[in-house]
Amino acid sequence: MSDKLKEKMISALTWRTIDRFGQQGVQLIITLILARLLTPDDYGLIGLLSVFIGLSTVLVDGGFGQALIRDKEAKEVDYSTIFYFNIFISILLYIVLFFATPYIAAFFKQPQLTDIGIVLFISVLFNALYVVPYSILIKIFDFKRIAIINIFATIVSGAIGIFSAFHGFGVWALVIQQVLFQLIWAICGFLLVKWRPQFLFSFSVIRKFWSFSIHLLGTTSLNVIFNNLYVLIIGKFYTKSQVGLYSKASKLSDAYSYVFQSILQSSTYSLFSHIQDDKERLIRIYRNIAGKISLVNFPIIAILVATAKPLIFILLSERWLLCVPYFQLLCLAALFTPFYNLNITALNAKGLSKITLRLEIIKKALILVSVFLCFHWGIQAMLVGYVAACTFSYFISTIYLRKELHLLVKEQIKDIFTPFLTGITVFIGSIVFIPFVHNYYLLFSLQVIAGVGIYFILLYFFHREFLHSSWSFVKQQLSRTGFFK
Repeated sequence: MSDKLKEKMISALTWRTIDRFGQQGVQLIITLILARLLTPDDYGLIGLLSVFIGLSTVLVDGGFGQALIRDKEAKEVDYSTIFYFNIFISILLYIVLFFATPYIAAFFKQPQLTDIGIVLFISVLFNALYVVPYSILIKIFDFKRIAIINIFATIVSGAIGIFSAFHGFGVWALVIQQVLFQLIWAICGFLLVKWRPQFLFSFSVIRKFWSFSIHLLGTTSLNVIFNNLYVLIIGKFYTKSQVGLYSKASKLSDAYSYVFQSILQSSTYSLFSHIQDDKERLIRIYRNIAGKISLVNFPIIAILVATAKPLIFILLSERWLLCVPYFQLLCLAALFTPFYNLNITALNAKGLSKITLRLEIIKKALILVSVFLCFHWGIQAMLVGYVAACTFSYFISTIYLRKELHLLVKEQIKDIFTPFLTGITVFIGSIVFIPFVHNYYLLFSLQVIAGVGIYFILLYFFHREFLHSSWSFVKQQLSRTGFFK
């Protein structure tokens, strides 16, 4: 990796880390407050509409955002055309959703969803305004501005959401929070990005990007639908309270997995796109990233699963304890997700979006089979099936990576096997206190201390190079801020 590209990558990872942990840290505080002011029913109502918001966001982007990032010779007509096309699609989608909300409410037998949906779906219009500015920032590795906007939008929208919940707005506090976040991003995106759309539009631009973006659109659409599949099933066949419990468990598990994956996915996609024509270099960097991911991901998942009950009690209060098994299973489902996504990113960077769509179809088929087989036994059984489907999907993706990049499956497994054993050891060390300690605060403290302690001992004896390089990186970043001066 050239010094210039390496410096860009380090800066991207640094600011992406600040962004994700900063935003999720603020969001966690907001969630803790709102969880005490609102009920599982309130979260359940919003959860029922999440699939429509997510799918609309994907359709607005249409895969063109990543196409712009990947195109090394994108021109002004490309950016302006995609900008206007995004706005047109968002308006069309809002009209469809506006008239569909009564039918959505009738499907879930929740009449109040009609009014909630009409307001909440406005966020789709705001989202369209910053697809291109966001893509530009990623393309030039300017993750600093993305971090500033994300954290600012989260703080402001969250504060107003808390204010609304405190004054008895109920579920509308969550609606206000989500719509405001998108509006603030749209405004800040134009204020901080030195780009303005020109009066240019060309259908040839749409056609140029279509062959690449259509497969991404299919992939991301499938992701949104299936990420919300269990919400739809629970919402249809169970109570809105159970939807709220599942949604909260999903949000908590995403607080880590989404942070970790989004840091890597956006920055590695830019990196892999830059070196897409140098296969040997791409493989070398891929393996290095995969090895480091595994040394972070497996132990953290182990601690989250082990400490789930005291963690949720401390964060959300006793009335949310019923979501503990959901949270644990969703964390386990995310065990191999970073590596699956890394494989998808590498293939997309090579322009193989058709193959990544095929992989997503296979994964979704496995999820559907698991739902069909496990539905009779309830929500937890369906989530066990989900864990199995996600795990099998990763191993299938390794086969495609071998075929397209000539990276042997055994080498991919070898890169993560020892860290996987590290995670198992951390988990065992974290659960030994459970039968003997009944105070949740003390239990959580002991579990974290034991898990983290074992983790660093194992790093010192078996992964010392990673430990030293990580510490050197931290010191380097802190020295830039003047921390050691």
